[in-house]
Order: sequence, then structure tokens, then C-alpha cells
Amino acid sequence: MAKCCICGKGVTFGQNVSHSHRRTNRAWKPNIRKVKAVVNGTHTTVSVCSRCLRSGKVERA
Repeated sequence: MAKCCICGKGVTFGQNVSHSHRRTNRAWKPNIRKVKAVVNGTHTTVSVCSRCLRSGKVERA
């Protein structure tokens, strides 16, 4: 699932708007990485967005 385990960031939906103002549906997907991390003292694999990794919210194993 494309959702961050730390901050809960997920897929956001919107529309592409062309020059003639025609609209089509689209999705913005978060940059999710599967990372081995320490959660409650145990090593587990979690799905984390790149922003949480970069800001240090995740302790990597």
C-alpha cells in the first residue's frame, strides 16, 4: 500500500488541466521506500516516505 507508516502520507487525487482547460483525472503518489527500521525495539520492514527518512523520524536497523 502506498502509505507512510510514520506520517500517514498517501495518494492524493486531482486533475490534469490542459492549455484548452480540458480536465482529466490523475494521482500524486508519495515516494515510499521499504526500509528495515527499529520499531519498539525490534527490527521490522516498514514503508516510509522519503521525507520521514530525510528528517530522521526513522531509526534504521
